[in-house]
Order: sequence, then structure tokens, then C-alpha cells
Amino acid sequence: MFPRYLTPRLTAALNRSPVVYLTGARQVGKTTLVRRLAGDRGMAYYTLDDPAVLAAARADPVGFVTGLAGPVVIDEVQRAPDLLLAVKMAVDSDRRPGRFLLTGSVGFKSRSEAAAALVGRAEFLTLRPPAQGELERSNRNFVAGLWAGDARELMRPGNGRSLVPRVCAGGYPPVQGKNEADRTAWFASYLAALIERDLMSLARIEYPERALALLRAVAAATATPQNVGSLAAELGLPAATARRYEELFERLFLVERLPAWTASLKKQLTRRPKLVVNDTGLAVYLLRMNCEGLDQRPEILGRLVESFVLADLAKQASWLDPEPQRFHYRTRAGAEVDAVLEHTDGRVVGVEVKLAGKLPRRALSGLKALREDVGERFHLGIVLYTGTQPLPLGERMLALPIAALWS
Repeated sequence: MFPRYLTPRLTAALNRSPVVYLTGARQVGKTTLVRRLAGDRGMAYYTLDDPAVLAAARADPVGFVTGLAGPVVIDEVQRAPDLLLAVKMAVDSDRRPGRFLLTGSVGFKSRSEAAAALVGRAEFLTLRPPAQGELERSNRNFVAGLWAGDARELMRPGNGRSLVPRVCAGGYPPVQGKNEADRTAWFASYLAALIERDLMSLARIEYPERALALLRAVAAATATPQNVGSLAAELGLPAATARRYEELFERLFLVERLPAWTASLKKQLTRRPKLVVNDTGLAVYLLRMNCEGLDQRPEILGRLVESFVLADLAKQASWLDPEPQRFHYRTRAGAEVDAVLEHTDGRVVGVEVKLAGKLPRRALSGLKALREDVGERFHLGIVLYTGTQPLPLGERMLALPIAALWS
């Protein structure tokens, strides 16, 4: 089993809050994590994937919660939403920390539904597919190192297996170590189950095949500031329908919006978010490609490598408490930085991704524009590239191998 580096943050949340709500896509390891934690903490475990448990929870939510003895884990709680009000009532009469650990594979709309029921009572965390460091059983947290006092600690040579197989495999635990045929079969089954079970339960969708076509189109343009309306027009979908589908993809943790960083008063910045497919293995499947084909399509591989890096940064950021905010940066003049991480103390780090073994001449142009914008708050600029050697690039600027994320 892979180590899950969200565990310390999850444990800390249970030690201070009566309710902790852990969300994340199906098959990322939530059940494995919470069952292990339940055993360590002496918590009873119930899953609403069990028909008998689900029937009891839906029939009498208050009675179900009242009848629970001691601290409990309730897995897949979104299948009986009325349980949230019952949990609220229980917590209001006894606010001891660690009473309820809830999990859900379908995100509530902007967390507003769950937050409204549990306001002031719960902490919300997201478990993502394992990061490369977890898969390698490395204890490295690159994002934490970005804020360290000496940036030279980041400057280690890259190593490890080729990047393209990592991109093709993504992070879902069931496909690790599988060949391409087995991965393809698993992703086909996974998506079919999501559409039949979760997507259809969230909304009445008359043509699920059109939703899948839109998801494929998003995957083809992953890590770019996408106009869903334009994608919809290409597919013959009403724009409002496409926006609803996009929201559903986000609620199923398939796609994430990376907002534009707009704190500048000096430049005109784009406000359009990037849409990023959260797992590159899934994106490769959606694009009907394989590793060999990717090597022949550098424009697609470039977007997938950027998505791969953005996903790993998001995973590592989620282990930190407090968690840095994540953005992308793009000016109307064309300067851009793939990822901007903002610490709670205001310090800003820019990360640019290059599919190149040698740095292009303009590799630092976006980072320099960001540094000019941010001023003293600019902490570090990083270019992640496919070379193997770390390189100093001037004041508060470094080039590092992409493998520095985990090795």
C-alpha cells in the first residue's frame, strides 16, 4: 500500500474538529485511508455502499446517527445527504473533536451544501490520486521546500524512470504497474461506472455520450484557458448544457479549474481559468492515445506534461496546513506562468513547465513579468524541464528537472 501524506493533516483535523469531511474521486484510496485510520483510532466504520446501511441511513437519518456509539467513519455519505443534518444535531449536543469522519466521492456544489449544514463544525479535506512521491515512497515534499529559507536545497539532479510512462499511468492506484491494455480496460470501466452511477444521479442527462464527448474535448485542451462555449459549439451542444456538464465533471473530481491570478494593478491580466484534467492517465485514455503515440505528438504531450506537474503540485499543496493557494498567470500581452502558488504570508512562487531538455531563450519571460508584478512578495521562480541538471538562472530563479518533484 502506498503511503498517503495527507494522513498527518487529516489526523490533526480530527484532533481539533468534531467533524472532518474527506472528499475525492472514486478509487483514489479514501476507503483504504479511513479504514486504516479508523483502526488506529478505535472508530467504528460504516459504508453507505452497503445496501443495508444505506437503507437504514435513508429511512431514519436522525435515528441512525443517534444509535452510533463512539467516534465513527461514515463512508460515501453523499448517498444519504439527510445524514448531514443529523450529524449537525449530534455535534450540537456534543462537540468533542474527532466524533465523525465523513467521506464522499461526489463533491457538493462548491461545498456549499455540506458547509451550510456543518458550518463551524467541520473541516473539509480532499484526497487526490497518489502523488509521484507517494508512488515512489519518497518523503519529499517539493512544495514545502519552495518556502524553505535556502532554495539551494531544491537543486538535486533528476533521476527515475522516463517521464512519458508516468504521464500515461497517472496516479490512480488500481492502474499502477499495469500494461497499457489493462489500463485502458480499467479506465473504460471506471468512466462507464461514473457516468451510469454518479453523473446520472447528479443530473438528468438525456445524452450521456455527449457529456463524454465534452470531457474528451476538455482533455484535448487540458491545461489551457478554455472557452467551454466554443467547445460546446464544436460538439453541437448548447452552451448552458456544456457549462452544466463541466460543473458535474468538477463535482466528480475529473476536472479542476485553476483560477487566474489577478492581484496585479500594473498589467492587464486574463481572468479566464485553466481547465485541467486531474489525472493524466485518464486524459491519455480519453484521447485514445498510448505512450508511443504521445512521443510523436509533442503539442499534446506538452499539455499533458503540464497537467501532470499541476496535478502533482496540487497533491503536495494539499498536504500542507495551511494550504497555499494555486493560480495561473497570463497577461493580455502574452506573458504567462503555468502555476502560481501563494503562501498565506503573501509570498509568491511561480512555476513554469517546459517540455525541453535545454532551456529555450525565453524560458524566463513569464516569470520575470510575474516578478515585476509581485515585487517584494516574489519568493522564487522555478522552470521545471526535462533535463537532468539543476541550474541557477539569476536572482531567485532556478531551473530544475521535473523529477525534482519527487526524487
